Amino acid sequence: MIIHVKNKDTLIIDDFKLKCCIGKNGINSNKKEGDFSTPKGVFNIKKLYFRKDRVGTPKCKIGKRIIKKNMAWCDESSHKKYNEEIKVYNKNHKENLYRDDHNYDYIILTSHNELKIPNKGSAIFIHLTDNYKPTAGCVALKKKDFEILLRLIDKKTKIKIG
Repeated sequence: MIIHVKNKDTLIIDDFKLKCCIGKNGINSNKKEGDFSTPKGVFNIKKLYFRKDRVGTPKCKIGKRIIKKNMAWCDESSHKKYNEEIKVYNKNHKENLYRDDHNYDYIILTSHNELKIPNKGSAIFIHLTDNYKPTAGCVALKKKDFEILLRLIDKKTKIKIG
């Protein structure tokens, strides 16, 4: 199954056409860290991270992990843990996963920059939005649409952007 993000506001999966939002600077085939663009390409769906205290334990066919208060994602390209989950020790090198807003109540990790090439972009997720404002580079959906997506995807699902 393919999730297709056709443009800045349309995600198609199966027979569903869902409204979404992407990076402020659109889709880019030469993604750079911090450029506010969404990377063009085909990526694997990896793991679901979720806030159990807010959404319970979702039923889905991909691996999942509960988001805890000390979890973050390293976005510092010179750091040895670049583009991977880390523990929060300080304010540097990271994107906090445990947030006050609800944008990260659900996060699906994609395989973008799995090789951890410095400056090629990190933390490219599918996550929640409540207003469809552009993201820093992720794809975001309303909660009800995200939950439809969760029921449809499995470990073989890919996301095609662009």
